[in-house]
Amino acid sequence: VTENPQTSFEPDFYPPTKEEGEKKKPFFKNYRPVFFIGTANVTGGLKFKDKREMVMPGDSLTVDVKLEEPVPAFEGRRFAVREGGRTVCAGVVSKVHDN
Repeated sequence: VTENPQTSFEPDFYPPTKEEGEKKKPFFKNYRPVFFIGTANVTGGLKFKDKREMVMPGDSLTVDVKLEEPVPAFEGRRFAVREGGRTVCAGVVSKVHDN
C-alpha cells in the first residue's frame, strides 16, 4: 500500500444515528470537522454530492472530503471525524482524488 499524501478523497461515510453516536444534531453543508487519519489530525470540509443542505444523524450520503493539509490516504484507510473532542463519525477512504 502506497501512502501518498492526499488532500481530497471520497469516503464510505455514515453519520451514526442519535442512539449510535455522540452527535445528536444535524450538520450542514460546509461542515468543517477534524479528521483523524493514521497519526494525522487535520481540519477538512465535507461537500455533499447531492443538493441537500443538511444531514441528520443516521442519514446515508455521498460526500467528498477536502483537507487543509495533505495526509497519507489510500483506499481502505479508516479515519475518524471529531468535533469538540468527541468522535462523531467514522469512515473508510473509498476513492482518492488526484491533488
